Amino acid sequence: MARLKIQQKKSTIGTKPQHRETVRSLGLKRIGDIVMKEDRPEIRGMVKAVDHLVTVEEVE
Repeated sequence: MARLKIQQKKSTIGTKPQHRETVRSLGLKRIGDIVMKEDRPEIRGMVKAVDHLVTVEEVE
């Protein structure tokens, strides 16, 4: 199954509380943090909601 490499590229300061919670629930704490997640619809939806704060790559 494919995995997603998610990296936080911008700060959550000044963003909506929902966006801050979404970034935290993805497991990101600070700029530059990287997490690996399974490619599932739930994760894709979370990433789409905060796509202005993170970058995403598909990895095998």
